[in-house]
Amino acid sequence: MNETGINAYKQSNVITADPKRLVILCYDRVISNLKLAQESYVSKDYETKAKCVQKAQDIICELMNALDFEHGGEVAKNLFSLYNFLNRHILEADLKMDIKAISEDIKMLEELKSAWQGIFYATAKPAGIEPAVVYDRGREKMAASYRA
Repeated sequence: MNETGINAYKQSNVITADPKRLVILCYDRVISNLKLAQESYVSKDYETKAKCVQKAQDIICELMNALDFEHGGEVAKNLFSLYNFLNRHILEADLKMDIKAISEDIKMLEELKSAWQGIFYATAKPAGIEPAVVYDRGREKMAASYRA
C-alpha cells in the first residue's frame, strides 16, 4: 500500500471512530509522538523532536477542549487539570531535554489509556461505577480509576 493509501486509511479510521475510540486514538498518538521525540533527542534530530513534542501538546489540548464540564463534573475538572499538568510537564522536559521526565509522562498516559479502555470496553461494569481521576505527583493530584 502506498503512502497516500495509508494516510487515507488512517483518516477514515479517525473520521468513522466513535467518541470512545477517538479518546483512545488520541492517547495512542500522544504516546507515539512522545516516544519518537525521545528517540529524536538521542539521535540529535531536533527538528523531528520539536514537531513530535508540538503534536503531542496539540493533541492534549484537543483532549482538554473536548471535555464536557456540564455533564462530566469532577471527572472533567480533574482531567482538565491533568492535561494542563501534562502539557506544562512536557514543555519543561523539552526545555531541559529531560528524557526521563518524558518517560514519566508516557507512563502516565499509558496508564490513563488503559484505564479508559477498561471503562469504555469493560463487558461487566457494576452499576453506579464511573471514572474518577486521582493522581498524586507532588502538589498535583490526578490519575484514572473507578469511583462508586
